[in-house]
Amino acid sequence: MSRIGLLPITVPQGVEVEIRGDEIRVKGDRGELCRRFHPEISVSLRDGQLFVARPSNDRVHRSLHGLTRSLLANMIQGVSKGFERVLEVRGVGYRVQQVGDRLSFQVGYSHRVDFPLPPGVDATVEGTDRVRISGIDKEAVGQVAARVRAIRKTDHYKGKGIKYAEEKLHLKPGKAGKVSKG
Repeated sequence: MSRIGLLPITVPQGVEVEIRGDEIRVKGDRGELCRRFHPEISVSLRDGQLFVARPSNDRVHRSLHGLTRSLLANMIQGVSKGFERVLEVRGVGYRVQQVGDRLSFQVGYSHRVDFPLPPGVDATVEGTDRVRISGIDKEAVGQVAARVRAIRKTDHYKGKGIKYAEEKLHLKPGKAGKVSKG
């Protein structure tokens, strides 16, 4: 049985949930999210809590049960609290700045790399080496953070590049010098 799928989702005060068949709309202080779910998975709202149920114990229904519950919980957390990822830019001469609705990176290439922000995702630059990406859609925030990180992945020998703030780098030792006979 799905342990996650069986847990009820508490709807906080100020968040409205509207269920129309397989489409669920969640509205809160920070915005509104709408998503369609598999029609065989049923979602019900009782006493300020969302319950997800599946019709059978088929493998497909079991997997959709936990997935639906997790996606709904993320929607509710997004419209009430929001999500954010923090990235750090490390390296001599590496920096980031915000120019309008895009981020401009100098990360060791011969040119600047401009990254346009998609709608629904905001970014703030702290100093010249930290970027805070935030929004209400967890999937979109994570995707933007991954695409920003892919501009210059961290080098595991020198520690230069773009990394998540909570990511721990394990620097590899460089090549050992030649041993002379003598």
